[in-house]
Amino acid sequence: MDQLTLLFVVLLASILSVPVGSRLKLPPPVLMTVLGIVLALLPFVPDVHIEPELILPLVLPPLLYAAAQRTSWRQFRTNVRPILLLAVALVLVTTAVVAAVLRQLVPGVPVAAAVALGALISPPDPVAATAVAGSIGLPRRLVSVLEGEGLFNDVTALVIYGVAIGATVSGTFSAPGALGRLVFSAVIAVAVGWVLGWGSARLMGLLGDATLQVGLSLLVPFAAYVIADQLGGSGVLAVLICALHLGAHAGDEDDVSYRLTGTAFWEVVELLVTGMAFGLIGLELHTVMVSVDGHWRGMLGDAAAVIAVVVLVRFVWLLPAAWFSRLLSHGGAHGEDEPLSWQETVVMWWAGMRGVASVALALAIPRTIDGGGPFPERDRILFVAFCTVLFTLLVQGLTLPLLVRLLGVGADSAAEERTERELWHRATRAGLARLKELVAEGELPDEVVERLRRRQRDRLIRALPETYDESQRAAARERMAYAERFREVEREMLSASRREMQTARSEPGADPELVDRVLRSLDLRSARP
Repeated sequence: MDQLTLLFVVLLASILSVPVGSRLKLPPPVLMTVLGIVLALLPFVPDVHIEPELILPLVLPPLLYAAAQRTSWRQFRTNVRPILLLAVALVLVTTAVVAAVLRQLVPGVPVAAAVALGALISPPDPVAATAVAGSIGLPRRLVSVLEGEGLFNDVTALVIYGVAIGATVSGTFSAPGALGRLVFSAVIAVAVGWVLGWGSARLMGLLGDATLQVGLSLLVPFAAYVIADQLGGSGVLAVLICALHLGAHAGDEDDVSYRLTGTAFWEVVELLVTGMAFGLIGLELHTVMVSVDGHWRGMLGDAAAVIAVVVLVRFVWLLPAAWFSRLLSHGGAHGEDEPLSWQETVVMWWAGMRGVASVALALAIPRTIDGGGPFPERDRILFVAFCTVLFTLLVQGLTLPLLVRLLGVGADSAAEERTERELWHRATRAGLARLKELVAEGELPDEVVERLRRRQRDRLIRALPETYDESQRAAARERMAYAERFREVEREMLSASRREMQTARSEPGADPELVDRVLRSLDLRSARP
């Protein structure tokens, strides 16, 4: 098997992991990690050769962009306290405690090298948290906080990691310089992300075509990451700022084609890149074992101690942090997206899984320092980091669904359904208001106005039936049954039209591009509710 064949195997497994994970009630990232480990142990599977410094720029931008597109500035502001407590404060605390423990276990290791280990394993992976949380039906407020933590914690960890590696290699460290670098990195990232987001939003409006707009959306996250990184800023933060700005300002509300195309495209990209990233974690097992060269048994105790520290620090931090965050929220009132119970806090604790960023940072540790000497305890740091990632992904990832069921933590489906129906009610009333304005502006046939008004009122009754009397509901049900039959016939007619276009496409002299254009219009018409 060559590396190209291995790539296709991993991508195919990424697709199959979704239905398999759904059937087994297991998160797809965990399954892909297990598959990667199995492949790494097979003698005929080649070693993966990807430069460590390329892993983050290739994997993180599309995944962060896709995740950020599902959130908003308002959601971030709502969760700003728990996000800062987790994405900044907890990363700093975890890094410090891990460094202190490693220094106790290995007295000769330099402080900066120990800090590097703490920094690279302190941030939970945003992709793992989002994929696992979404697959087991957690409450939306928990998913929001976990997503926010995962999206922003890499910013803090990457800066600490860079400072620690630089100090180890050069042998010098400056606390003011490290703080200045953190501030400078954030400022550059915000500037790059905002400028690219602003420019991309306007360029998308000029492009007009959905294919070109989606192509631009693929390039933007990579550009934000690389430009910010080249200027000394945080590529992760730049991608987040850019994605949030685009989500708030890009696109016309009537640009249905772009939204349909873009949503489908990014779902495919996220599926394949996520599977590849977690498959890569398992495949790197061989690289790590070769690096430690048979000394791994003597490092198991260190790995176990660091894993215990990582898990316990998150638990010890979360309980008082959740209480403190609620206390600050309106004198003890609960924020709408903050944990409301100890059960939810326990779930948040166990959901702190590490992922591809930790593996990439560990592999990127230089082998030598200035002067030609070896990087202190590089093999030990690499092995401990890899064990931490595997434990949090496999042990915590596999047991998280069981923990959620035991604690009875789940999404409030009734409340979500009620909110969705209220949104439909609000959207329908806006349509009625616009119809009233159009009637006032110019003449419309009475039968057209009445038909449109009746259709919108039926949608109002369907959205919130309890607000209307029985006679209105009965009349609406009768009209909706008639409308459903009408739509069934229309769907059959559209299906026949598509079959005819498929036949026309294969006829001699047919222009496939023109046929596809008609087919797309028919598809969009079928997608209308």
